[in-house]
Amino acid sequence: MKLSRFSRFAGIFVCSIAFAIVAFPRVVNAQWQLGLGAETPDMGTQALAYLPNEIWIFAGDNITWTSRTEEPHTVTLLTPGQVRPFFLAGCPGNSPSGSSYDGMNCVNSGFLFKGQTFNVSFPSPGNFKFVCLLHEDMTGTVHVLSLAETLPHDQGFYTALGSAETRNLLTDDDRAKARHPVLGNAVGVGVGEVIANGGGKQTMSVLRFLHDSIVVHVGDTVEWTNNDPITPHTVTFGPPAADPTAVTSNFTTDDDGALHATLDAPSNTASSGLLLAAPQERLGLPQAPLGTVRVRITFTHLGTYSYLCSLHFGSGMMGKVIVVP
Repeated sequence: MKLSRFSRFAGIFVCSIAFAIVAFPRVVNAQWQLGLGAETPDMGTQALAYLPNEIWIFAGDNITWTSRTEEPHTVTLLTPGQVRPFFLAGCPGNSPSGSSYDGMNCVNSGFLFKGQTFNVSFPSPGNFKFVCLLHEDMTGTVHVLSLAETLPHDQGFYTALGSAETRNLLTDDDRAKARHPVLGNAVGVGVGEVIANGGGKQTMSVLRFLHDSIVVHVGDTVEWTNNDPITPHTVTFGPPAADPTAVTSNFTTDDDGALHATLDAPSNTASSGLLLAAPQERLGLPQAPLGTVRVRITFTHLGTYSYLCSLHFGSGMMGKVIVVP
């Protein structure tokens, strides 16, 4: 049976409308969901990452980030060219959840802990970078499209991608490799790596002292080295330092730049301040100085000397030195 010209036209029109509905799905002021960080059950391995860290949305949509870790993070959108602020200062200060960002004014969540959320709406098209003020190589991108364009992915895609990235970061075997026997009285202070993708950077960090229980003899010196490329730690004997950045006065500096202290009783206190690798080198900027990554402690009396990282003791980053005759 032949179709009339009108019937053929009507069929083409209906098919075109159906295709348009499939190809150009649109929910007014859609609400997108992304993950913020991930951790193993013992909190020892952390995915310092937005999961995923790249998303395409329409102008007028909003994104809610949900924190999944006891390790705090921020969701921060700086203005173009803004100098990255210190994490306690904000950008400056913190913004209420539900704030709007179009590139003209900074938006900052402040510290977000497990279960807390932060929402940002994006009224104007553009490509915007978001960062964590606490973790330098934790970045992401939101692509805000006009209504005339097409979104490449739906929420299900981002949920699945976030799960896959979480699995890849948390099952990295660096933690197992770092527990292999070490030579001498050496302790690793964490370990980690930085991964780049199209949306920015993600970091895996192990929040543990590697070789965390060590037996030495009176008069021996133990050396701690931060092996993480981005995450700072402290070596603190006694209670957590009120100011983790401060180096206590019983430290001197060895000729090779390492901090050095002597402890003569388990009740002694000492804190290294932040052990942190030098920032990554970038073309066109002055060369960065060496970071302070190493601390040495000499033990002159018997006993069990307990220590911790003032930043991550809540995640179980603790150790002890047992001094024997």
